[in-house]
Amino acid sequence: MRTLEKNVLGSELQSCCEDPLTGYYRDGYCTTGENDIGKHITCAEMTEEFLNFSLSKGNDLVTSRIEHNFKGLKPGDHWCLCVLRWLEAYNENVAPKIRLEATHIEMLNYIKLEELKKFALKNS
Repeated sequence: MRTLEKNVLGSELQSCCEDPLTGYYRDGYCTTGENDIGKHITCAEMTEEFLNFSLSKGNDLVTSRIEHNFKGLKPGDHWCLCVLRWLEAYNENVAPKIRLEATHIEMLNYIKLEELKKFALKNS
């Protein structure tokens, strides 16, 4: 049974995406644990601009990797990003929008909720 975790709004963490299946634990949720060094806690909607940015930083999220059961991402997909990658994109003005309900409360250790709300998806 999964422990109930909180999102940045203080309510129960919602699923980010099941197709493609995301999250450090590949359970659809942006949860984290001691083995998750990258802190995959930010539920973001991919954009062409962000995917290109990530690729330029050495993190190819587009190419399919069958050996990892990863079909590659495309604009519009939701994905649990590493907090530091999202912040890097934020600082470069290419940060993708996020689902507040599916972004882990630990994100607030890195950025204020008021700032996150500026990046909230319309359905957040």
